[in-house]
Amino acid sequence: MSTSQTPVLSARGIVKNYGRVTALDHADFDLYPGEILAVIGDNGAGKSSLIKAISGAVSIDEGEIRLNGEPVRFTSPMQARDAGIETVYQNLALSPALSIADNMFLGREIRKPGFMGKYLRMLDRTAMERIARDKLSELGLMTIQNIGQAVETLSGGQRQGVAVARAAAFGSKVLILDEPTAALGVKESRKVLELIQDVRSRGMPIVLISHNMPHVFEVADRIHVHRLGKRLCVIDPKTASMNDAVALMTGAKTPETAMQAA
Repeated sequence: MSTSQTPVLSARGIVKNYGRVTALDHADFDLYPGEILAVIGDNGAGKSSLIKAISGAVSIDEGEIRLNGEPVRFTSPMQARDAGIETVYQNLALSPALSIADNMFLGREIRKPGFMGKYLRMLDRTAMERIARDKLSELGLMTIQNIGQAVETLSGGQRQGVAVARAAAFGSKVLILDEPTAALGVKESRKVLELIQDVRSRGMPIVLISHNMPHVFEVADRIHVHRLGKRLCVIDPKTASMNDAVALMTGAKTPETAMQAA
């Protein structure tokens, strides 16, 4: 990863107001090809608003967002998804009563070919299960024995794996993960971190929002520090410490007094 490259996803001067509250105050953002970019910040810093803005969940009041150098303006998450930006939120957005395969293809169901699919709208479950099994196998998640089992029967780590696999399978350009290990134990968190690195090794850039500093410093290539509605700085986890990151987040240090890498 080199910052001399054109960012896959970038934002300049984005503003989002909720009445008199400014959630984003001329915020900037850059995600480069093949990197894991961690986004950290204190509660209320505007991290969620930033991610919602670049993933189409909220519309911005000012500023510009670019995808592969081209200006984009998403008015819905579906538009961002169609453009190749997949987001896995903390609540996973899975349907517990549906099967793994059904969840993988939720909103993207494959119809049977010919008359049965076109006019009777019948689903091609065989194809959906085959593709879902292939995608899970690619990411090393076939500890799940039955692709037709309900998601509610899976462990927390397995559910997170299904959500990430779904996003990785269909997100052609960018994968955004919002607190992917927040509700998981040590063992399951380890599997999710390995999954994240595996997805990145396949060439997909990842935005990781997390409060877990050890996880951030383990997997991130760069760390975007968000404070008071804007990007304060970007630090290099190889040269900065966790103490530096926390100090920058809380205002105890300024970028001029901490190690940074743009």
